Amino acid sequence: MKTDVSERPAAGVEGVLPDARVRMLVVAAFLAAAALILLGVPSPSHAQELAWGLTAIPGLKVGHFTLSERPTGCTVVLAEGGAVGGVDVRGGAPGTRETALLDPVNTVQEVHAVVLSGGSAFGLDAASGVVRYLDERDIGYRVGQIRVPIVVGAVLYDLSVGDDPRVRPGADCGYRAATHASSETSAEGNVGAGAGATVGKLRGMARAMKGGVGTASITLDSGLTVAAIVAVNAVGDIIDPATGSVIAGVRTTDGRGLADARRLLREGSSNEPQSGANTTIGVVATNATLTKAEATKVAQMAQDGLARTIYPAHTPGDGDTVFSLATGTLSGAASVSTIGALAADMMAEAIVRAVRAATGIPGFPAAGDISAGR
Repeated sequence: MKTDVSERPAAGVEGVLPDARVRMLVVAAFLAAAALILLGVPSPSHAQELAWGLTAIPGLKVGHFTLSERPTGCTVVLAEGGAVGGVDVRGGAPGTRETALLDPVNTVQEVHAVVLSGGSAFGLDAASGVVRYLDERDIGYRVGQIRVPIVVGAVLYDLSVGDDPRVRPGADCGYRAATHASSETSAEGNVGAGAGATVGKLRGMARAMKGGVGTASITLDSGLTVAAIVAVNAVGDIIDPATGSVIAGVRTTDGRGLADARRLLREGSSNEPQSGANTTIGVVATNATLTKAEATKVAQMAQDGLARTIYPAHTPGDGDTVFSLATGTLSGAASVSTIGALAADMMAEAIVRAVRAATGIPGFPAAGDISAGR
């Protein structure tokens, strides 16, 4: 029978509760709370304030730097303690740095940063600034007496957004993004590599919309955490997997509605996308321990999340690339199949969040500016 504690006599002058078991529970609860405080374990209210998204993975930091002269920038994921890395490239026009190093057959087993950048091939130079940042802090792969920072990356094309295509992220952009990197929850929308990102370009840039950066994470009861961050610059539409509805993409002729790329393709009325002018690039990560081969498999599985939310995906005009990181801070083993499936889920959620967090810029309205389905 349930006992109403409010009916029990309160401790008064006599200073005791009649039920010894209740008294023992109260004392035990007090001692447990005191122990948590002394150990620095966050209370439930404090736990709600902890980072969400990619920075929910212990040991990872995210930094953005957005150029003011034109909508472009770079996003840096730091793994200063080192992480096992993998990559999967499925777009037909990628721009990448050091992806061969992530092949499981190759020697180096750790990554210290991933750089996602605008600026097309010019933006690859942003990684040089991150290398400098890490080198100044003596972070890297030890080769004799020298530590060599292992920095991988990928770029997206945003040179047609804004007035001056000569403005693009360079080494200074990467250095500043690394300097700003934090373990706090990452900003989303028109920041970093997503500043000049656009989506829905099957009928040309005149009917495209604003893309951006998004992030998402999930933590299971076991402590396993899987997360993603992505810069969405797709040639295709963005579809919410929960509803099957287009939330951003090719606009109607009047520019006020969504044309739906699925219908355009079936009608045969879409154009071949300009090669290299698009690309969705991102990172998935986990606190589990993985080998390079397992991290590569997780990156491959995460591409399913990209395909669920972007239509069409992995085209000849995209450079779709997904990196994966495993920090190994989780005690105990975790299923690679589970991690990969959750990585796909988080990639899909991050892509949806990216376009919903984006704000319109001249010529490119955001999802919040357009009414669905005309």
